[in-house]
Amino acid sequence: MTRWLLRRIGVSIALAWIVATLVFLALHMVPGDPAVLLLSAGNVAPDPAAVAELHQKLGLDRSLLDQYLSFLVRLLHGDLGNSLVDDYPVIREIALRLPRTLELIIAGSLLAVLLGIPAGTLAAVYRGAFDRIASVTTAFVLAVPVFVLGTLFILLFAQTLRLMPAGGYTPIDRNPVQHFTLLALPATAIALGLAAVIFRMTRASVLDALSRDFVRTARAKGVSPARVITHHVLRNALVPVLTVLGLHMGTLLGGTVLIEYVFNWPGLSTPLLRAVEARDYPMVVGIVLTVSSLFLLINLVMDILYAVLDPRVRAS
Repeated sequence: MTRWLLRRIGVSIALAWIVATLVFLALHMVPGDPAVLLLSAGNVAPDPAAVAELHQKLGLDRSLLDQYLSFLVRLLHGDLGNSLVDDYPVIREIALRLPRTLELIIAGSLLAVLLGIPAGTLAAVYRGAFDRIASVTTAFVLAVPVFVLGTLFILLFAQTLRLMPAGGYTPIDRNPVQHFTLLALPATAIALGLAAVIFRMTRASVLDALSRDFVRTARAKGVSPARVITHHVLRNALVPVLTVLGLHMGTLLGGTVLIEYVFNWPGLSTPLLRAVEARDYPMVVGIVLTVSSLFLLINLVMDILYAVLDPRVRAS
């Protein structure tokens, strides 16, 4: 187990290095001089002395190899540079807003699991009206983009029924009730699409497990139906479900940006959109690297969960 885990961690570190290298190269492949773009005001050409000064500040006056090595060294020390807009450290901005984005992702993922796995299991075990209704509902949810779903939630629950606030953020230490009230709609909007995917995968996996010989053997031995489902069927059916969950939790990082914008949730979306508009390259690179690292971390955690559920994975 230890050797398997170290190998998985090594692969994740190598992938993180590849992602960082690709981000660095992509930044230098963008057409135009970043210093000129930052200092340009309309059609007026910037002062050459100011351009040269900004080149030195950004390290653009050095060779590409020197810039790359300096980039990697700063990453290893947790230094993502300062924002070009307000000279604020990028790492501090990310440290302030990342927990809010993670809270939204974790809340949405937990809600999706609580909805998708039980519903998919029930649809596979008790096939009938519930199975048909749930399948049609999940098809509808999957067809609607997450930001459209969030907008519909605001129209329905905030403006029409006036049951929930339309958006905003309150720190949990200031008002816990208001905090979770504001979290409810964006987390649900994120959760429904993932819950639909988990429902379909759980249903298919449970149906496959129910037809296996070990289930028939357990039933022949007189094992209760509830124990057959919980101890035999679900344990084998959850491995592919975890695969889907891990992949889609990574895509949630992208969908969360849209949901944060729709519900005015102050996560990573606000500095990212502002940095793209202002060509704030250090902020863009810092957020992109943070999101990609989270994706790799999520996949590493899922690999560990595979090994816990299925010992055969550790032998691969």
